[in-house]
Amino acid sequence: MSEHTSTGVKGLPENAYRELKENEVYEPIMSPDQIYPEVNFRSVFWGLLMAVIFSAAAAYLGLKIGQVFEAAIPIAIIAVGLSYITKRKNALGENVIIQSIGASSGVIVAGAIFTIPALYILGLEAQFYQVFLSSLLGGFLGILFLIPFRKYFVSDMHGKYPFPEATATTEVLVSGEKGGSQAKLLLISGLIGGIYDFIIATFGWWSEVFTTRVLSVGEMLADKAKLVFKINVGSAVLGLGYIVGLKYAAIICAGSFIGWYMIIPIINYFAPGITVPIGANITKLVGAMSAEEIFRAYVRPIGIGGIAMAGVIGIVRSSKIIKSAFSLAIKEIFGKHDASKGVKRTQRDLPMGIIAGGILLTAVIVFIFFMFGVVGNLTHAIIGLAIVMVIAFLFTTVAANAIAIVGTNPVSGMTLMTLIISSVIMVSVGLTGNVGIIASMVIGGVVCTALSMAGGFITDLKIGYWLGSSPYKQQSWKFLGTVLSAATVGGVIIILNKTYGFVGENALVAPQANAMAAVIEPMMSGKPAPWMLYAAGAFMSLILTMIGVPSLAFALGMFIPIELNTPILLGGIISHFVSTRSKDEKVNNARRERGTLIASGFIAGGALMGVVSAVLKFSGINFVNEAWFESHSAEIIAIVMLAVICAYMIWDSMRAKPED
Repeated sequence: MSEHTSTGVKGLPENAYRELKENEVYEPIMSPDQIYPEVNFRSVFWGLLMAVIFSAAAAYLGLKIGQVFEAAIPIAIIAVGLSYITKRKNALGENVIIQSIGASSGVIVAGAIFTIPALYILGLEAQFYQVFLSSLLGGFLGILFLIPFRKYFVSDMHGKYPFPEATATTEVLVSGEKGGSQAKLLLISGLIGGIYDFIIATFGWWSEVFTTRVLSVGEMLADKAKLVFKINVGSAVLGLGYIVGLKYAAIICAGSFIGWYMIIPIINYFAPGITVPIGANITKLVGAMSAEEIFRAYVRPIGIGGIAMAGVIGIVRSSKIIKSAFSLAIKEIFGKHDASKGVKRTQRDLPMGIIAGGILLTAVIVFIFFMFGVVGNLTHAIIGLAIVMVIAFLFTTVAANAIAIVGTNPVSGMTLMTLIISSVIMVSVGLTGNVGIIASMVIGGVVCTALSMAGGFITDLKIGYWLGSSPYKQQSWKFLGTVLSAATVGGVIIILNKTYGFVGENALVAPQANAMAAVIEPMMSGKPAPWMLYAAGAFMSLILTMIGVPSLAFALGMFIPIELNTPILLGGIISHFVSTRSKDEKVNNARRERGTLIASGFIAGGALMGVVSAVLKFSGINFVNEAWFESHSAEIIAIVMLAVICAYMIWDSMRAKPED
């Protein structure tokens, strides 16, 4: 790697990514024996600004398509670009802090949007303080529970865990000489993607979704055989598919295609012989259902069961790590020696006394929140607190392990399991109905945010380990980023609910929240639940795991609507195409990396402009002609525009050269 032109910092050591030999020590870029600028007004200001911006963007996109993009890489690019533009020297430590504070956005968003919108879906109201506190307290628990395990994950297991996202972000931060050009490319692609998606959302010049119903034969197949193809033409979804890559995009779409092109047609085939509604809470005959209705009634529950079982499988696989991490935490907390004495700057965590006190204080606030803001009953509040503390602790370590190995956090699956466990317990102690639903959802929100934070924060700490940051500084200022992100997310969710809603024809999809609502409502209201379909999905996940297929990705494909899966596959195909055209591997890598920047720009720009559009609609400003927007002509223009944006992504990615 080349030398950092502005700071004099050299690239990562040769042993950064491999296991260390006996008596070999890893020496980070920033020497443990020296002091570097890390926490100052610049790093805190930009970190907090990134937290606000990306919280708003991630919340919108997550509720729209069910995928929360990771903000770490775009924020790192922006941080390095700012250093380049301002000619700031010795900025590596500052940029780590910017990235760490700013990255609070995506993890807090995941915790909130996967659970809280379920209350609106079920016809209940979630107050701002409930959204804010569940996100805030969950974030704090995720940070506090993870800190004792930092050394194990980032140091003891050096070279054993790949940390894919942390690797990419670290490379961005190290490659300072590329920072300016990278930030410029991200800005340009962000403007293109943002304007493109803004035109769709605000002006409606072309449709958001293309379907085969634009053709007469497509209309016939949709009506008779329940066969229909759909694709969302937004740039943000396309960019997400590029970053996901062809492998996981193909697995996601495989789940979707099996649901739409096997299960739905088979169910429809037997429709003539079905004379009564079949299934829990189903009031309509199968023969009278559209393909979309069959999907919601019968395919989605299978996906829910698959997601839940994928979470269980993740826990079982991580049982040894949980046990060893728990033992490590006990030793740290109850050890009689001063753990920080004589410890180098790069190995120093917040004192265990502060961690233990922080956990205790957070637990007290959680109890007060449950007692006076949710259930209003002492016994129920204590039980709720116990559920949160036990499950959050167990699941945070699972989340950290998942991120360390594959860079993917099975948040939704583990949260579903949390909801099922909490619902069973709450019903057994007499807490049912609307209060029970709210209580279980808030519990799920706190736990979901905790494990999401744990997964994201271990990435930050690994980046800091490789570069030589001070862990205790990252840990201290992560709390402030969490506060601001929680407040932003709470506001955005309320605005989006009033603007679009989460139920109805043009509502935001909020797939994970819908899954949570589908699980919790029957359990709390005494209605039957589609347990056979859940079981089928669970069995499917077991089989997939046995044959080596990522069950979570497959199950998500069965759950998320097809129009949001197909552009992910298209993005994955583009990623594969641009990175395999040359015989020179360096050229392919350069093209892949340039495409990643373009895709990140599409995601960030599209999501941000989506929030702007939502605010405009919330203010009563809407230029969309609904009749035109839903017409076949608008759909034809939509598929043409999708081809244009794909062509641009391919062309610009292919321009990359190894020396860029």
